[in-house]
Amino acid sequence: MLDYDSEAAAYDATRGGVPRAEAAAAAVLGLVPAEARTLLDIGCGTGLVTERLIRPGLLVTGADGSYGMARKAAERVGRVVLADVRRLPLAAEAVDAVSAVWLLHLVREADAVVAEAARALRPGGVFVATVDKDAGHDVSSDIDEVLAPYRSYEDAFDRADLVERHAAAHGLKPAGETRFVGHGQGRSPQGTAKSLLAGGFASWFRGHDQATAAELADRLVALPDPQTCRPDPRYRLLAFRKER
Repeated sequence: MLDYDSEAAAYDATRGGVPRAEAAAAAVLGLVPAEARTLLDIGCGTGLVTERLIRPGLLVTGADGSYGMARKAAERVGRVVLADVRRLPLAAEAVDAVSAVWLLHLVREADAVVAEAARALRPGGVFVATVDKDAGHDVSSDIDEVLAPYRSYEDAFDRADLVERHAAAHGLKPAGETRFVGHGQGRSPQGTAKSLLAGGFASWFRGHDQATAAELADRLVALPDPQTCRPDPRYRLLAFRKER
């Protein structure tokens, strides 16, 4: 797990920057009803996406558990709270929408996050969240062909079917979905090999030793144009509405 306090200053540059944030925010807003007047963006990070959720008539607040991230977000958004997203300092039925972009895959207690979002929502409000983040990086490239036998998403905290189950348990009904491009996140064979050797991809690379990682790294760097990034991932967003 990253130290998000120390990563805050450089985080955006390593995560696709503004183009990725704009794509994410546009996708979220496409699932937020036009009549919504308040939105809480949980796990807001540096606020790069959060500030792009602001639209006329919609009051946006960010929440993050990292002081470094929350401080950076406050510079952009203004309204930011330092909070554990599993126990929000918010009254019940306080907001019209809750968004969670690239959050649930990091939280083992994803059910608690969904429960808090449901508690914070007014009846008729919507919860919008990214799901299947790791799977979104599988773009059927030559890299993915090499890694396919070693991928497993069974333990992902943000697996769509699990999130749907959590939502249903807390009175949230499916209300739409969309996908968006993760600009700047396409991987090169060389970069993937380096990450693999460094112990990256632990969320889906299971049951294989360092020798296997080394063998796969050799195969990756032997691919054509090993320094060229393959297509960007496509991320999936689900929306759920709180029953009235």
